[in-house]
Amino acid sequence: MDAFKPAKVVKEALDKAVEKVADLVTPPVPGTPGSAPAPLDAPSEPQGPLPRKPDQASPQTRTATGAETGAAADVREQQGEYLTTSTGVRLYDTDHSLKAGARGPTLLQDHHLREKITHFDHERIPERVVHARGAGVHGVFVGYGNATNVCKAGFLAEGVSTPVFTRFSTVVGSRGSADTVRDTRGFSTKFYTSEGTFDLVANNIPVFFIQDGIKFPDIIHAAKPHPDREIPQAQSAHDTFWDFVSTHTEATHHVMWQMSDRAVPRSYRMMEGFGVHTFRLVNAEGQTSLVKFHWKPKLGVHSLLWEEAQLIAGVDPDFHRRDLFDAIESGAYPQWELGIQVFPDTPEQTFEGIDLLDSTKIVPEELAPVQPIGMLTLNRNTTNFFAETEQIAFHVGHLPPGIDVTDDPLLHARLFSYIDTQLSRLGGPNFNQIPINRPHAPVNDMLRDGFHQHAVHSGVAPYKPNTLDGGCPFMAGLQTGAYVEFPAPVAEGVKERRAPASFADHYSQPRMFYRSLTPVEKEHLVRAFTFELGKCYEQAVKERELRVLANVDAELCALVAAGLGLPAPEATEPAAEVAPSPAVSQIGQVWPPDGRLIGIVVDADDPASLDGLHTLRQTITAGGMVPLIIAARGGQLDEGLVAQRTFLTARSIEFDAVLLAAAPPPAPDAIPARDDKAGAPASAVDPRVVLMVQECYRHAKVIGVWGTGEAALVEAGCSAGDLGIVVGETPADVFTEVQTLLGAHRVWDRFPATIA
Repeated sequence: MDAFKPAKVVKEALDKAVEKVADLVTPPVPGTPGSAPAPLDAPSEPQGPLPRKPDQASPQTRTATGAETGAAADVREQQGEYLTTSTGVRLYDTDHSLKAGARGPTLLQDHHLREKITHFDHERIPERVVHARGAGVHGVFVGYGNATNVCKAGFLAEGVSTPVFTRFSTVVGSRGSADTVRDTRGFSTKFYTSEGTFDLVANNIPVFFIQDGIKFPDIIHAAKPHPDREIPQAQSAHDTFWDFVSTHTEATHHVMWQMSDRAVPRSYRMMEGFGVHTFRLVNAEGQTSLVKFHWKPKLGVHSLLWEEAQLIAGVDPDFHRRDLFDAIESGAYPQWELGIQVFPDTPEQTFEGIDLLDSTKIVPEELAPVQPIGMLTLNRNTTNFFAETEQIAFHVGHLPPGIDVTDDPLLHARLFSYIDTQLSRLGGPNFNQIPINRPHAPVNDMLRDGFHQHAVHSGVAPYKPNTLDGGCPFMAGLQTGAYVEFPAPVAEGVKERRAPASFADHYSQPRMFYRSLTPVEKEHLVRAFTFELGKCYEQAVKERELRVLANVDAELCALVAAGLGLPAPEATEPAAEVAPSPAVSQIGQVWPPDGRLIGIVVDADDPASLDGLHTLRQTITAGGMVPLIIAARGGQLDEGLVAQRTFLTARSIEFDAVLLAAAPPPAPDAIPARDDKAGAPASAVDPRVVLMVQECYRHAKVIGVWGTGEAALVEAGCSAGDLGIVVGETPADVFTEVQTLLGAHRVWDRFPATIA
């Protein structure tokens, strides 16, 4: 373990990897759709396509067989200033079909109409069965070099910079569902290594519902919308989900995580990732270790409150993907350290009594610390969502030399399933030739033909052995970089359908999870169980899940039962003695505020409320955050000051903290006929501002006040002495303390928990 002392960040390599984006000029407020301002009138002079925005990137320009082309980055983008057919024939009209006279029938000979409509009819491909809703971005991974004693994979060597593409996703919802639903999140990264592609297909929850992949259709069918009505969408608060998990108790540990705050992350940027399974690493000497992969966000782990998540789902269903894209555009590049927990590769494949092949179990970090081995930086948005994010194809079997699988039965089913699903989604076996999936290593696979074959194969002998092609391709050996499965011994026994005895413990780790939470996190967990079970219609489902919770923890069961108005049952199994794992909790540390959104409420008709805002905005921006000015009307407020939000368009859920530079009076549109948020009782302050302050306070967010802004506090029923409300003489004084408080994510002590 000595080789895993905290490694220094390979700063020079990382700086070099991201230096191309260091001099980009980004707009003060990210999210502008185009790369140049749009003119008021439609352009009349022909010009070619505008360049992509500075924050965007496309897949590298490689051939279908992995060779570098040296072509320009825009070689795959649209060319020329005139509209053409797909074969490059210029068109003079695309607004009118070819007809027999202005009022006559459309002619079958209209080849442009047929091409345009036919392509439109086939624009969509099947969405993913799971993880359909996602967002992906480009980045770079830099190895620290301290993993080489356990793994020979070249991308982990010191200073090696590897291009990556990372896709975040929800699991259950369709492509059109909301981002902030209560669900597990996918965290999948494709490493384009020089030794072949490595896909680390992870989740933000370290355990899974099932131990054997044969049960995967069951859990997904149970979690998906009911088949008769196709509702509810992207939710677990319904009868079929709870019917399954209350009878299939090996799901209990995952259910605990899913009912916790982990299932409603504040941002993809503030989300841990876990490889779930145990993998086998092989070093250059052929020695092996067992490991679990972890992604640790540099911004810390942080979640939404449940009311926030519900509001956001209606106000901005694209909240998480917008947050990710805007952070990258503004230069607040998300970062994670890749870490591993290392275990001896013993025949039993266990550690401290924990079965490493059981995907419903974790190894507490206190028993096996996570050792950082590299840094992931996401620094480029996609150029085209469909071509990149929608067509990216991950597979847990994409492994470079040095990384191998273990005998985890869930992992084995995934090794089959990931390849199989691409055949339906991406139209055939050549999905790895789509630009976003193309490897960055030479390919000579002897795989031929099929739908969407992009490679133009030479030679006449796509078989082995051959002499007609000079024997090419030849087999590689260990010394020439071959992937060789480690010859692990195979368990002896008869063919049978059953699980090992160690898989039978379904309650000790869920109990450990509950005992590891802080009081406020326990409150949220109780609330989530009560809400979800309260949405079920079948009384038997609720009572059965209470029996499960009784075996986890009597206190948890009693609190949920009280919320449901049901008696708490007695446990049917003795409660295990467990030690809490502090690493499970999200609360208690201090984190950087990079990429946070700060709302600043001003009075557009009071110049005094604008005093000091120029300096304040510069301070916020310099701190890696984004300031947004909120006023009664949009547009120019003062020289260099523009209101990016109005009381009509703003909502508290968009901001991590709100600063009150004024208590603006009701604006002309502060009437229910114009804005439903203005339906509060009449007051001296615009009711939308009052609502914003009330929501921020209720959601434990920091509030800063100076000038006349204190009047808005009074109208909202808050007090300058309340926790997390900073009152000062100047914007600079106030924001200094606000920024400090943001390090804890929220003002958790504002609402003391009732659970110990």
